[in-house]
Amino acid sequence: MTTANRPLPKRSSLGTILLIALGTIILTLTLTALSFGGAAEPESVRSMENLPLPLILHIATVVPALPLGAWVLFRRKGDALHRLLGRIWAALMLTTAVVSLWVGESFSFIHIFSAIVIVSIPYAVWQARRGNIEAHYKAMEGVYIGIIIAGAFTFIPGRLFGTMLFG
Repeated sequence: MTTANRPLPKRSSLGTILLIALGTIILTLTLTALSFGGAAEPESVRSMENLPLPLILHIATVVPALPLGAWVLFRRKGDALHRLLGRIWAALMLTTAVVSLWVGESFSFIHIFSAIVIVSIPYAVWQARRGNIEAHYKAMEGVYIGIIIAGAFTFIPGRLFGTMLFG
């Protein structure tokens, strides 16, 4: 049986739509904060010029991972395009997770998501290669839900995007 002919995991289309909607909201808030600074003080907007390289790499990989991950979860599974987009998404997610370990002055609870991604992506690939598509789907969906949650935490007061967007 080819990969494209394997039965797909059962999933709620409402749940997938909600994930995509939440991802879109977080992406919009991120791009708004990066583009306009929202209600941020001029000093915080000027600090954008001096962002550390790990933070720049983190933003540069997680921003495209949000819509791409939603697309890969929503579209048809098992074909060549799914595998290509999945590999790109996995590379973006692994890069963003590893680079995030150098973001901030110390580790915080949000770094738990980095560890989960670093473990879950290889696990999901392994499960897909073994033919366990249900486990593969659950692991990848879990990683996507994790970036939605982590993305929401970036907008709390006192964090960079929260300060940039809301002041």
